[in-house]
Amino acid sequence: MNPLNKTRLTLFDLDHTLIPIDSDQSWGAFTTHVGWTDHGEFTRQNDAFYQDYCNGVLDIRAYVRFSTNAIRIRSVEESKHMQMRFIKEVIEPQIKPAALNLIRQHRERGDRLMIVTATNEWVTRPIADYFGIEDLIAVELERDEQGKITGEIVGIPSLGEGKLKRLQQWMQTQGMSEQDVETTFYSDSINDVPLLSWVNHPVATNPDDRLRAIALDKGWPILELFDKE
Repeated sequence: MNPLNKTRLTLFDLDHTLIPIDSDQSWGAFTTHVGWTDHGEFTRQNDAFYQDYCNGVLDIRAYVRFSTNAIRIRSVEESKHMQMRFIKEVIEPQIKPAALNLIRQHRERGDRLMIVTATNEWVTRPIADYFGIEDLIAVELERDEQGKITGEIVGIPSLGEGKLKRLQQWMQTQGMSEQDVETTFYSDSINDVPLLSWVNHPVATNPDDRLRAIALDKGWPILELFDKE
């Protein structure tokens, strides 16, 4: 196939890539702010899980059970209300012009856009909607017959190699093969090396130190979209 006829598929990690914060960790901090969780104990565990993520050793299933506990013990309606507050009060102030401009450039080029994140879909679906990005690969949460989150994960968690596996599954549902697409992926994290290594155009974006070293070694472009917080 002529490269000009390929679907241009542009993928974005979310946390510290399109936004300068970790949305999952920030949701946890928000639950302590509104009194849903004990500040000291929750912060201690939340920070430990986040350090595991940065070190590439996160137990994603244990973390999801921990991070969703505050909404699991409340009604769907109450959780939805607090979710909207979180987006308005925490996420919207972190949406930077540089990220919006990057998305707009790819959209105007005719690319199909997708966010691929290790954060769960309950946190990230409203953020993807804010960016106007319909396609989202995130950690999928199990729900019971009443629609309440159970704390368990459905399918493959989109962490590390799981991001690549989930993308390949999604491409199959779309009738796409690897030869049909020209892929770009923006990410900050060492955890995303499997997907960065697979795409046609990897872009280390606000990279952590280990990803920066790999990008320099491999000759990958490095984009400083904004300062991390």
